Amino acid sequence: MQKRSISLFSATMLALSSLIGSGWLFGSSEAAAVAGPAAVISWIIGAVLIGIVAFNYIELGVMLPESGGMSRYSQYSHGPLVGFIAAWANWLSLVALIPIEAVAAVQYMSTWPWAWANWTNSFMKNGTITSQGLLVVFVFMGIFTLLNFWSVSLMTRFTNLISVFKIAIPLLTITLLMCAGFHVGNFGHSWAEFMPNGSSPVFEATTVSGIILSYNAFQTVINIGGEIKHPQKNIFRAITISLTIATIIYVMLQIAYIGAVSPADLAKHGWAGLNFDSPFADIAILLGIHWLAVLLYMDAFVSPFGTGVSFAATSGRALAAMTLNRYLPKWLGKIDSTYGNPRFAYLANFLVGAILVGCFRDWSLLASVMATSTLIAYATGPVTVMAFRKLRPNYTRPVKSKRMNIIAPVTFVFVSLAIYWAMWPTTVQVILAVLLGLPIYLYYDLKNKQVSLKQQLHSGAWLLLYLAFIAVMSYIGSEGFNGQNYLKYPFDFIVIIVVSLGFYFWGVRSKMAFSPDLTAADKLNAKLKKTT
Repeated sequence: MQKRSISLFSATMLALSSLIGSGWLFGSSEAAAVAGPAAVISWIIGAVLIGIVAFNYIELGVMLPESGGMSRYSQYSHGPLVGFIAAWANWLSLVALIPIEAVAAVQYMSTWPWAWANWTNSFMKNGTITSQGLLVVFVFMGIFTLLNFWSVSLMTRFTNLISVFKIAIPLLTITLLMCAGFHVGNFGHSWAEFMPNGSSPVFEATTVSGIILSYNAFQTVINIGGEIKHPQKNIFRAITISLTIATIIYVMLQIAYIGAVSPADLAKHGWAGLNFDSPFADIAILLGIHWLAVLLYMDAFVSPFGTGVSFAATSGRALAAMTLNRYLPKWLGKIDSTYGNPRFAYLANFLVGAILVGCFRDWSLLASVMATSTLIAYATGPVTVMAFRKLRPNYTRPVKSKRMNIIAPVTFVFVSLAIYWAMWPTTVQVILAVLLGLPIYLYYDLKNKQVSLKQQLHSGAWLLLYLAFIAVMSYIGSEGFNGQNYLKYPFDFIVIIVVSLGFYFWGVRSKMAFSPDLTAADKLNAKLKKTT
């Protein structure tokens, strides 16, 4: 049994350390390139989306507090097929975050302006990591893994230490950029100038510019729920505090970035034509604040390192929890008897992350793939939370909203739209990557033979057809989202909203009343009941 050793403060700092990662270094410039000044709205949309997603998982997390919980909830309510797809998609998104953070650090390194650091310039070429840079990425990923390798306390002490620095540097950047040269005119003098590319890119930027990536880290708290003191109170508090602080910081950073860009550069290149390899550091140098640029180059190590370490912990626990679903080798989830960590899971994630970054060497592409994968996993959350209310109405629920019957379907619709915003062909590529895990599932399903294939399809057909629907919509949708424009904007949104609601209600009705894993959920909730 794992010891509950993480306090509210440590859980909040761990979440903040994950939330304030490479997203703040690149997200503002990427979002502005897509949506112009209206990128501010994109960050707000992203915060609302992840906030309502988190609300679903808070109820599940405090009701069933266990490490790697997000790999287990759908398995409890809908059986092995839905459980595997949700866990696999979530794990893919988490393991992608480890190389994303390492790539961010290396990209900032490649722009070091000092003569003694010329050797780092070869790490990037035409926006992608070179073979030399890739070796440095692997070293950073190794450090992320090793800081988790020995103990939970070492990991939490590390994140507590750097979280204050990670919050302070963005706040300092916001203040100095706004004071040194803030151009209100950059926001435009009309609605057309504020949204130079129309309204659809505002939604597009939410998924493709690293905004979902930046907010996604709330689930760090869910996945370490089994190790948090007083989880029935502290899971909710840690997520709420950390997401609120992160939202304020990200929105203000976007405002500061838009206002700090030179109007002359903007008139010459437009938002999409601005070419900043290290956005905030480059702007600080242009404004003559060289000491801030030095701090930003330092933070380009600290922020990704904090997030990388946190997600090495989260992805390891997610993979270890997947072994409890009986669809991966048990040895992957083995907990080290001395340090209480899933060491084999950490090593497996390092290897998979290395393969991912070897194939996708661009930060924005990795961020888009990660966001789409995690949204597919999140689509099961609102279905699961309402299915549990029907399956186990008498469970102890320290957090229970009377409006969840409204919040859950709204969440499902929001998530469906956000997956669509990832654009063709990224949407289909990630859906295929998620479905590539099915041969592993089928192999272990034949070995386990706990639930008949007919029963599993009865409980899981809605999710398979839902993914097919999103893939088709991505292809036939409007040209603003790279589709064939058979369904023009905003009619594509209307179709997704209406049809997604149908899939949501089908999913809730498809709950598996005799899921073999429900007894494990019963035991978890019974332990919680004794402590409340």
